[in-house]
Amino acid sequence: MHPTRLTFFCELEPGPLTALFQDAAVLGHLRALGASVSLGVLDLTPERADVVRRLGEAGVPVIAWQLLPKDQGYWFNQGNAAHAQARYTDFRAWTATHALRWDGVGLDIEPDIHELTRALQARWRMVPALLPRLWRGARLREAREAYAALVARIRADGHRVDSYQLPFLLDERRARATLLQRLTGVVDVGVDREVWMLYTSLVRPHGPELLASYGPHARGGGVGVGITGGGVDVPGLIEVPPLTWEEFARDLRLARCFTPDVHVFSLEGCVRQDFLARLRDFDWTAPAPPPPGGRVDTVRRVAGGLLRASAGWRG
Repeated sequence: MHPTRLTFFCELEPGPLTALFQDAAVLGHLRALGASVSLGVLDLTPERADVVRRLGEAGVPVIAWQLLPKDQGYWFNQGNAAHAQARYTDFRAWTATHALRWDGVGLDIEPDIHELTRALQARWRMVPALLPRLWRGARLREAREAYAALVARIRADGHRVDSYQLPFLLDERRARATLLQRLTGVVDVGVDREVWMLYTSLVRPHGPELLASYGPHARGGGVGVGITGGGVDVPGLIEVPPLTWEEFARDLRLARCFTPDVHVFSLEGCVRQDFLARLRDFDWTAPAPPPPGGRVDTVRRVAGGLLRASAGWRG
């Protein structure tokens, strides 16, 4: 029952990143776990390149998690496909300059960080501003084409392409709709391995229901569990308590019921809470407690009906 692969997300600025991997114990734990690191490429600096080489020398595979400067939206979405393509060009040059080796390339598909911040602050007051987005069908189609071209380019460079996706895209696929993509600005991108971000800490007390509801769709791909701490500063989003060890262990066992490919957000949070050492003798065979209730399934059924009703609308 041990996962075939544990992957830890790491999203740190150069100084804290260098300090994290100067700790030989961190490298030792990762090597002992047979784990990979999905390293957020926040910048193209020599310091980040040194960390990639250090991980490689320690036998830890590294995935290049593509990110943009915050003024360009940070995560990839409909509004910054051109920036994403330009960033990959710069990433290739940086990779060649420093002779870096990658286990794959990860695309993080989420709303623009500034739009997400405004939405979290305004809540329902954002609804009138979202209505014009219903007519963004052409923009969505153009973004899909742009990201399909980017994925093809990355594959041609010899890399596997991963995506880190929000789970509602699964409901849109089933309904053959695009309503939520147009409203949020995300894009359903075809890749080699999909990792569904099922972070239970963000939806307490219904987190286990979320994981149990969406987890079965991850077969053939991966499940992302978290948040153990860390992450980019988004007011109103990350200021929730990180997972405790008991919650983290529950989520790992539940995720393992659906896929052997378990991603953890984040490495720095696990180090801060001393989870890595505990994972070395973690009992993956212990049963995961059954999640209570079925509220998430009920919400998905209702949302699915609305999405199916919207499926003919192309904007």
